[in-house]
Amino acid sequence: MARILHIETTTHVCSVALTNSGQLVTERENNAGRSHASLLSYFVWEILSEEQINPGDLEAISISEGPGSYTGLRIGVSTAKGLCYGAGIPLIAVNTLQSLTQGLFAHMKTEGQHPGDDALYVPMLDARRMEVYSAVLDNKNRFIRGVKAEIIDEYSFNQYLEGHLVYFFGNGSEKCREIIKHPNARFIDGIDPSAKHMATIAEEKYKKRQFEDLAYFEPFYLKDFIATTPRKNILG
Repeated sequence: MARILHIETTTHVCSVALTNSGQLVTERENNAGRSHASLLSYFVWEILSEEQINPGDLEAISISEGPGSYTGLRIGVSTAKGLCYGAGIPLIAVNTLQSLTQGLFAHMKTEGQHPGDDALYVPMLDARRMEVYSAVLDNKNRFIRGVKAEIIDEYSFNQYLEGHLVYFFGNGSEKCREIIKHPNARFIDGIDPSAKHMATIAEEKYKKRQFEDLAYFEPFYLKDFIATTPRKNILG
């Protein structure tokens, strides 16, 4: 039995969930945005109080590691690390785009949709203008292409669209619908990051003891590595 508290703050969604052996026990979620600093600690306290447990009664805390909002990531990671330090429990990092894909799988199962084994999935989080954070995953939620920040045009993802149905989803996909016109492209609305969708990945990592080093763990900002263009040597 593993009781894990999951924290998701990478977008406008502030979400906390408690699972037991991968099964949802309870959750708190707010989609209003700009409320993470005031709501996150309250959601954690409310869930622990409801279940009459302390942080030390948990086996681990999982955090949505990014990519996503710089401010949201800092708030989520700081809270998660503080709880882990105080309770002496491990931290599990969950890639945000993988948990978003897990949310899509849950949605499709509820809707009775069965895309087929060769379909591909492209979670997209809004960055700026026509830029998104994205990845390409298979039906087992495994990376076919890793996480990138990229500017979308009409040729984006053609190498995958030529041979597969490709599902685009997440808040970054909304602005791409009018640009990606390939007949194999499918757009699914209303899929947002949620703490409860972190459970499957976090549970697997817990079983494998794949924990983060609390002293050195940092969020996966991604933009830090692409936003700065190296200057030319103006003295040369």
